[in-house]
Amino acid sequence: MCLYMCKRICVCVSVLLRRLACVCDRISVCVTLRELVCVRMPIMPLPVSEVQSSRRLAVDCRTLLDHRVGKGVCGCCGALRPRYKRLVDNIFPEDPEDGLVKANMEKLTFYALSAPEKLDRIGAYLSERLSRDVARHRYGYVCIAMEALDQLLMACHCQSINLFVESFLKMVRKLLESDKPNLQILGTHSFVKFANIEEDTPSYHRSYDFFVSRFSEMCHSSYEDPDIRTDIRMAGIKGLQGVVRKTVNDELQANIWDPQHMDKIVPSLLFNLHSRQGTESRSPSPLQASEKEKESPAELTERCFRELLGRAAYGNIKNAVTPVLMHLDNHSLWEGKSFAVRCFKIIMYSIQSQHSHLVIQQLLGHLDANSKNSATVRAGIVEVLLEAAAIAASGSVGPTVLEVFNTLLRQLRLSVDYELTGSYDTGGNIGAKIIKTHEERQLQEAVIRTIGSFANTLPTYQRSEVMLFIMGKIPVPGVHPGLTSAVSGPEATRMIQVMLLKSLVQVTTGFQTTNILTALPTSFLEPLLSLQDDPQVRLLVLSILLSLIDRHDNRPKFSSISILADISVLKLKADKCSRQDNLFMKKHAQQLYRHIYVGCKEPSSSQPHYESLYTLLALISMELANEEVVVDLIRLTLALQDLALSPEESLSVYNRCAVHALAAAYLNLICQLTTVPTFCQHIHEVIEVRQKDFPHLLPEDVFIDNPKLPASLEKLEGEVLFQQSKITEVLGGSGYNTDRLATPYVPQFTDEDRLSKRKSIGETISLQVEVESRNSPEKEEKTPAEEITFETLKNAIVDSVGMEEQEKERRRLVVEKFQKAPFEEIAAHCGARATLLQSKLNQIFEITIRPPPSPSGTISSGYGQTQSRSVPVYEMKFPDLCVY
Repeated sequence: MCLYMCKRICVCVSVLLRRLACVCDRISVCVTLRELVCVRMPIMPLPVSEVQSSRRLAVDCRTLLDHRVGKGVCGCCGALRPRYKRLVDNIFPEDPEDGLVKANMEKLTFYALSAPEKLDRIGAYLSERLSRDVARHRYGYVCIAMEALDQLLMACHCQSINLFVESFLKMVRKLLESDKPNLQILGTHSFVKFANIEEDTPSYHRSYDFFVSRFSEMCHSSYEDPDIRTDIRMAGIKGLQGVVRKTVNDELQANIWDPQHMDKIVPSLLFNLHSRQGTESRSPSPLQASEKEKESPAELTERCFRELLGRAAYGNIKNAVTPVLMHLDNHSLWEGKSFAVRCFKIIMYSIQSQHSHLVIQQLLGHLDANSKNSATVRAGIVEVLLEAAAIAASGSVGPTVLEVFNTLLRQLRLSVDYELTGSYDTGGNIGAKIIKTHEERQLQEAVIRTIGSFANTLPTYQRSEVMLFIMGKIPVPGVHPGLTSAVSGPEATRMIQVMLLKSLVQVTTGFQTTNILTALPTSFLEPLLSLQDDPQVRLLVLSILLSLIDRHDNRPKFSSISILADISVLKLKADKCSRQDNLFMKKHAQQLYRHIYVGCKEPSSSQPHYESLYTLLALISMELANEEVVVDLIRLTLALQDLALSPEESLSVYNRCAVHALAAAYLNLICQLTTVPTFCQHIHEVIEVRQKDFPHLLPEDVFIDNPKLPASLEKLEGEVLFQQSKITEVLGGSGYNTDRLATPYVPQFTDEDRLSKRKSIGETISLQVEVESRNSPEKEEKTPAEEITFETLKNAIVDSVGMEEQEKERRRLVVEKFQKAPFEEIAAHCGARATLLQSKLNQIFEITIRPPPSPSGTISSGYGQTQSRSVPVYEMKFPDLCVY
């Protein structure tokens, strides 16, 4: 019965097709159409001349059959089609504007979930229909097909989804290849939905290279209509974001971090990020701005860029940052600075904090690579480094801290060389690019600020190392050459000194330490204090010293020199001088005093120099002063007064008045700090005399813009001067060392001129004055200095040659004796030397044994008298609180 019915249906269809062919002046329907609608209908031969016409008719009929299932003449064939095709056909309405048939779509979804093995065929069939609709410009059906694909993709999570995804990506690719913006945007939205799906099974053969290239191309769209252009660019950005999400965590996919992909993704994002400046310049209305703020390509790009960088692992940072550097180079965006700074702010805030030093290292390497580029480009890179260092967390500079500063100092030296030579080619070749001095100066200032910014991120111990490192680069005549430079000469040396000292000022600003010995070690302080040839250099050295000594933020309170009747208004902060502070002053006090004295002695000193010297004296008094240091500072101040009075010094009237004013201001400060009434009275009396008759010797009349000074200073004496004898007398009554106060200060110039370290700093005096012990019964007269002549030098040379020969002979005899003498003789000789040494040590120990202090007690002598017994210091019993 069934076979009979099928034959009858075939006959009916054959008759209908023959009638249709007659109406259309066709002879027959082609073989393809008959195979589609018939099961076992015999093949009818066609004339060769009418094959092409029949084929066109077959295509038209097949189209009608596909889109009007159950309608018209082809409705009788629907039952013969596979179920999945019938379900797919049923989701398409007769009018595309009606949209997807939801009831039929639910049936298709249920069928796909029930028979997942059919999912790949469903996708292939949908892909076939979509390709045909795109080719025929039936965009309504295209949208319906993509909507159906999206719903199936979201609903089906099974192992067979990989085969369905291939058909889906094929359709998305078809849409993206279209020249219609709406189709490109439609395909992008479908891809983004797919990218948000987490697949259960990996895919070994899927590739996203086309999508990376196409989405990057859409990000650079130049469509005429600005609204459509914005939509295309935003679709491209979203597509790139989807590619990143889909591939970044899938190890089986092609590595999205490879340079071939990053070189497309990152420039596309930066292109849209940079276009924000042009859109902002149009200044839309507030309502429009609020509506389109969320749709701005720049905002979307920034969010996508942050997500990309946030997913970057340690090994991918370089591949992500290198395209940024190349984009800024290719489009000359370093010179503007603002966009480059914005890009790297996004980078530094987006990546993991422990990877920050990798970005900084890449910037440093890029700076070295552009060392012969224009100063504006290098300055832009340095400004980016400055911002990156400020964002980086403490200690994120990485393991090569000194290498960072070495690179910056090298750039500073190159900039100085370029400025001096006037060309980027230090060899002076013809055709070298001529530089601009002001641009190099701006670069130098930027490098100095960057060094300070890096230093602020370091802990205290690393900052001390950086200070020593920079000091080792400063050329100090007679100590070390410093940075190697292609340009030599005093001007080059001076410029390098100035630049590196400015860097040190930045490093030491805000530096806080509890141990001044570690902050100012000998290897740092001695070369620093030896830089006194240039006024600018001296001012920078003073600034560095002030930053390191000031530990209680007292420096701003002494910024200007003035005489205050009551210093309590300054609200000074001070702590008790620690043991480390006392050791530092014992070791380096004379160097600091000499630096202050020589600074006042320099004719080139100006008001900033005197203000810094006054601040240095005040900070030493507040931070490092004990009783002995106070005495030395007073002696130094009185020596400065004598310096200003000396006719032998080649000082101008301004310099002499400035030194007098400096001495008066400091003595006014120190007398109030010591709180000795008679001392304060003497200082105030002298100041009152000067206010009446000699106002040009006070700071209020000297350190102003246009000071009124006399043509020459007449001989000053009497009450207008601070009297050393009077000060010694009043301070001696308060327990200060009168012997030391009465000794004039003379600066020390060499380390050999200092006394032994065993002596107290209170026993240390100047070179020319020899201090006698208080217990000495008599004073020895000074031996006159020996006159040095040519004969004396000649005899010294001859004697030194003779002494060398005698020393060689003595050594030869000693070696010969130990080689040939018997063992007993050698042992006796060594024993005699050991005995002699022991006797000397016993004498020293006897000297150190003191009369009986309180812990030793007394003993009775053999004659009935009490006799104090002497106990060595190392045998005394001290309370536990006294031992540390």
